[in-house]
Amino acid sequence: MAEVFLQSHIDKLRNHATAGAADKLAREALKAALSADGYRGAGWDRVVGLLGDLDGTLRQGVSDALVKQYRQLDEDSPARPNVLVVLDALGAGLPGDPLGAERTAALERLGSAVWFSGPADRLAEAELAAGRTLPAPVVAFFRRAAAEPYCVPELAAVARKLHEPVLNVGETWAERALDAVTGDPGDPWRDLLAHAATATSAKPTAKWDKAARALIAAAGADRVRETALPCLALVGRPRTIRLDTPPYGHDVNLAYDPFNANALRGLAWILALLPAHPDAARALGSLVETSLKKVAGLGPVNPKVANAGVNALARIDSEAALAELARLTTRVTYKATAKLLDAALDARATALGLTREEIEELAVPAYGLTGVGRREAYLGESTAVLEIRGVKAALTWRNASGKTVKSVPAAVRRDHPEELMALKTAVKDIDKMLGAQSERLDRQFLARRTWSYAAWRERYLDHPLVGSLARRLLWTVDGTPAGFADGALRTLTDDPVDPVEDGAEVTLWHPVGREPAEVVAWRDWLERHAITQPFKQAHREVYLLTDAERATGTYSNRFAAHIVRQHQFHSLAAVRGWRNKLRLCVDDEAPPATRELPQWGLRAEYWIEGEGEEYGVDTTDSGSYLRLRTDQVRFYPIDAPENSAHCYGGEYRMWLRDRVEPVEPLPLAEIPPVVLSEVLRDVDLFVGVASVGNDPTWQDGGPGGRFREYWTSYGFGELNQSAETRRVLLERLVPRLAIAGQCTIEGRFLHVRGELRTYKIHLGSGNILMTPNDQYLCIVPKSSSSAAAAGTTASTGYLPFEGDRTLAVVLSKALMLAKDTEITDPTILSQIRR
Repeated sequence: MAEVFLQSHIDKLRNHATAGAADKLAREALKAALSADGYRGAGWDRVVGLLGDLDGTLRQGVSDALVKQYRQLDEDSPARPNVLVVLDALGAGLPGDPLGAERTAALERLGSAVWFSGPADRLAEAELAAGRTLPAPVVAFFRRAAAEPYCVPELAAVARKLHEPVLNVGETWAERALDAVTGDPGDPWRDLLAHAATATSAKPTAKWDKAARALIAAAGADRVRETALPCLALVGRPRTIRLDTPPYGHDVNLAYDPFNANALRGLAWILALLPAHPDAARALGSLVETSLKKVAGLGPVNPKVANAGVNALARIDSEAALAELARLTTRVTYKATAKLLDAALDARATALGLTREEIEELAVPAYGLTGVGRREAYLGESTAVLEIRGVKAALTWRNASGKTVKSVPAAVRRDHPEELMALKTAVKDIDKMLGAQSERLDRQFLARRTWSYAAWRERYLDHPLVGSLARRLLWTVDGTPAGFADGALRTLTDDPVDPVEDGAEVTLWHPVGREPAEVVAWRDWLERHAITQPFKQAHREVYLLTDAERATGTYSNRFAAHIVRQHQFHSLAAVRGWRNKLRLCVDDEAPPATRELPQWGLRAEYWIEGEGEEYGVDTTDSGSYLRLRTDQVRFYPIDAPENSAHCYGGEYRMWLRDRVEPVEPLPLAEIPPVVLSEVLRDVDLFVGVASVGNDPTWQDGGPGGRFREYWTSYGFGELNQSAETRRVLLERLVPRLAIAGQCTIEGRFLHVRGELRTYKIHLGSGNILMTPNDQYLCIVPKSSSSAAAAGTTASTGYLPFEGDRTLAVVLSKALMLAKDTEITDPTILSQIRR
């Protein structure tokens, strides 16, 4: 349609040109500019070409008239950019630069733009032809535009002409890197950044590496590392120049600049070419995690940068790099990056002649700890004590007299800044690795892992870091259950366990198959020795086959018909080693959530489907379901064909190829009890954490109230196995509380008697009802589970295990409600006094 309108203008322009009517030509040119309104095509090119071909005198007259008309246009008129283009064509060979300042201002407005349909390329070409450089934010615009898949060739052509600055401004890390450019001709750091920006492939080529090594040699390896690492530490910080976010899609300010993202990949590869250094490995590990953080509507920030970080770590031959790879395997859930991590560790294991499990064990560094969970460093007259407490590291100080002081001594800050920084860095590194190792150990129950006694003591019990976790777990040594207390392995009766031969076999103790009396006895033993386990072991939930499951035979409905938040479920599944695909509200199929158990030759499946059908209410802006509806749990041989079902529901069917026969699900009675228990425990965790029934703000039942019945039945219904475990534990804990006289446990609830009301806290969801009429009390717990747990532990004393956020929520609510007259939150008070 624009072509039709423009042809009419072209005809009139030709007539006015023949008559030599400059004013009429100017008015018609303005009308054509309005009609074009950002349109690019042959019609607009003919308009510009026709005006540019006028003789000099006529062009001057048209130019003068058009300048006057331009200044009468509204600031936001869509004709303004096109008029500037026309003026550029008219001005060829004429003196002066009409509206040059206005053109510069129009270009500067592009600095915050993400996408622009007008003649930005022609404005830039005119600016460059006038001898002016484009501002750095405008350069960044053209480079961002060139990175778009559907970028017009003219914008990409402009971007190829822009060589300074070598990185795009607008990101903190990039501006820090640019600040390090000296400005001297041939500055190797500047050239190295320019080379880094060419990293557009999945892996560096030999040619790319050769050029990078030459630039590193020119700059000096130490300078490169000391300059690059502080820059990488700033990746992910808020942008210094905010971009205009489009009305649809993700917030572009939370994504990486696409041009700079290539440079990040290049810097990761460059670090792999430097002499190995622990700081470089640490920076690469952080880059991987930062690049995989989720952005609404986008997904991971930039998986390509994350993958570059993994590839770089895989190329570095050092203990620190291997440790980062091993740590990341327990943290990364993005499928493509997780696959790269697995390949990197498998390759390292093969090269060393070890198994994958052995390489993960040997990869854990000591971080300077000289004993299990402890290190003392002497800095002048002060002593720093780095100590692991639970799953966190703490740094405390003693002065010359041996007295503990609250803060870092001034003399240490003044005289030992580098040692102080190293200690603080070690605390952060230990915290990250402790979480990773706790996850790894928690997965060992299904790994069928056994160790010789000597190897186990070296890699676990006496390891400076892992030992702080292993000494709080229970093990079996040649079939004898044992725990570590008072400096030795001990039995239930506290007799030392000291194998005669180092060849004794060690395994991780599991409550499945143990007599209830033994399990209770080990719980008492842990309490007697004040041992808090890093995760549930002695108190671990056991899921035995039920009569209902014997009746169904091949599937369990124990965790069916729940409504769970999809993205929370997806993240939990990945952490626990399950493979899952996000359900989109589209015509597509997906397999169930799946956990492969190669050591057992089994595959567990949890059948799920998208819930709802209304875009924007039941989905995100990008179309992924907000919630899922759950169904059966089944087991198959690990090599059985995959099942799949439509994303928004329907029957699961086995996908068969090449005349492969269908494979029936395995009878649950044939599944080893420990496998059944651990798989169902995972599923219980998914439901227990991700269920909308846990959300205290869903009292109204969510969208349209359609989940009100489910929310009520889950939030106040029968207890699942994990909640039953919680109830048993609370029966032991509550009598020790200062508020014990106000508390009783009855069935599914912890009853708390305050001065204003009596409250019933559900032991499964943490939801609260108030007497006398079971009125609902909405209290939204703090998002930080660690903070809640820390506060609860301080009030309740000993807890036998870490990681049960709902337990922390129940106890913290009980402690608050027992003193309901001291509550100051107006939202809570208004409900209590209603």
